Formats: sequence, C-alpha cells, structure tokens
Amino acid sequence: MPDTAFLVDASPYVFRAYFSLPDTMRSPDGSPVNAVYGFAGFLVKLLTEERPGHVGVAFDGSLTTSFRNDWYPQYKAQRELPPPELEAQLDACREVAEGLGLASWIDDRYEADDLIATAAEQVLAEGGACVVVSPDKDLAQLVGERVQLYDYARGTRLDPAGVQERFGVPPGLVADFLGLAGDAVDNIPGVRGVGPKTAAALLGALGDLDAVYADLDAVAALPIRGARGLAGKLAAERETAFLSRRLATVARDAPLRTGLAELAWPGADRGRLEPVLERLGLERLAGRVPAWR
Repeated sequence: MPDTAFLVDASPYVFRAYFSLPDTMRSPDGSPVNAVYGFAGFLVKLLTEERPGHVGVAFDGSLTTSFRNDWYPQYKAQRELPPPELEAQLDACREVAEGLGLASWIDDRYEADDLIATAAEQVLAEGGACVVVSPDKDLAQLVGERVQLYDYARGTRLDPAGVQERFGVPPGLVADFLGLAGDAVDNIPGVRGVGPKTAAALLGALGDLDAVYADLDAVAALPIRGARGLAGKLAAERETAFLSRRLATVARDAPLRTGLAELAWPGADRGRLEPVLERLGLERLAGRVPAWR
C-alpha cells in the first residue's frame, strides 16, 4: 500500500461551520469563533477517524478572485464577499490547522483547488496516493487509480468508477464536461442550452471537447433530442466552450513544493496550539486531539 496523503480543501468546511453554528459563540475578547470552532472540530474528527500519516490543508487567499479573472473577469463575480464576522476568523482557522501540525498552503492568485492539484501531483510523483477531502466537483478531475475524492459531510468517496457514475464522464473529461455544461457556482458560462446530461452524452459519443468541435456534423446526427439545433448552439459558442474548459481546469503548477516528507503528520504541536485555543476560548478542544508530538 502506498503512503497516502489527505489533502483538505478548507473553505467549504469553514463556511459550513460558520453558517451552521450560532454566532453567539465568542472568544474572551468578544470576537466570533463559531467558524474556527466548527472547522477545528472537523479537523480533529478527521484526524481521529482516519489517523492519516500525511496531511495538508489548502486555504483560499481570495474567495472571489484568482488568476482566472485575467482570462474572464466575470469568473466568480456573482459571489458575495464573506460576512465580516467570517472573514475575521479565517486567519485563526489557519492558525489552528498549523497548531494541529498540519501542512498548510495559501496563495492570493492560485485557488485552494490549484494548491491541492499541485500537491497531489507531487505526492503521486513520489509513488504516494491521495485522498482529496472536498465536496467540490471540480476536484473530481484529479481522481485516478491513486486518488480518491472524499466528500466528508456526505461520507462518500469517489474513485474513477464513482466519478463516471456521478457525472457520466471519466475524471479526465470533467473539465470538458464543465466546459459544455458550465458551473453556476463559479460563474463558468458553458454553452447555453447544454445541460449536464447533454454534455455527458456528447462526450460519451464523440470523446473530448476537441473531438466534439472537430465534427459538428456528427453532433447533428447523434440520437440526442434536439441534436440538429444543438450543433448550431455549439458552433455559435465555440470560444465560450473552450474558455469554460480552461476556467474549470485545475492548475498543477502552483508555486508550491511539497511531498510525503513535508506532509508527514507528527501530531499536534502543544506549544503552538494550546495558546491559540486559549486565546479563542476553545481550550476544551485540546482534549479531543488524538495525538501530540
């Protein structure tokens, strides 16, 4: 069995904690700590249940922008900025992760997805395996023989067969799928009039996005409802389809250097974590930490 690194996408779990726990949870100085408490609890539970030997946590430097806005200014433009009470807790969330002894990464231009993809690439190059902990469908494109996508809240793990079942395409075509169907969460436009089922049918019949556009006459002949009109829609939005695929493709060359040695989890750092928990009024969490170094 190869060494396995758990690569955690922090933002979904920070947001889930903030919106599911009462904002009456306060530190001794009166600052809100509901997001920190929930996120820390999630990490501690993950460490306790999985007992991972290697862990990294990726944070978003910006929740609304990245290098992708250079290509498409509207990327994620529909997203509201996080509430100030949540934004004020983000640094503390990272402090807790690092106090737990977890490698952590953040970058202002590369998203957490890109940091995870880059870390996974480097772990795989060393012969390791990865469990990507995230509900984000974009990360399904990383799934492979040695990479699983673990939606912790739902308790589901996707291998390549699971991705095929969920999306109708294999992991290697997830970005092509999003290029056609778009992604409202990230404001990726896709091709108007092409939904997930149609996107999966096109790719299943013809191959990748390039193959679809290489023979639009073949699209018109497919046994898909409205195929003739579909060929016209695709032709009219060729540029948008390829831009959307580009936006949906995770970068594997983020400015990050890591590997199994850097991701090894030795247990929490008592001298670092306990002062943070004390400052936040969350000392009781220390009793749930499964291992200390």
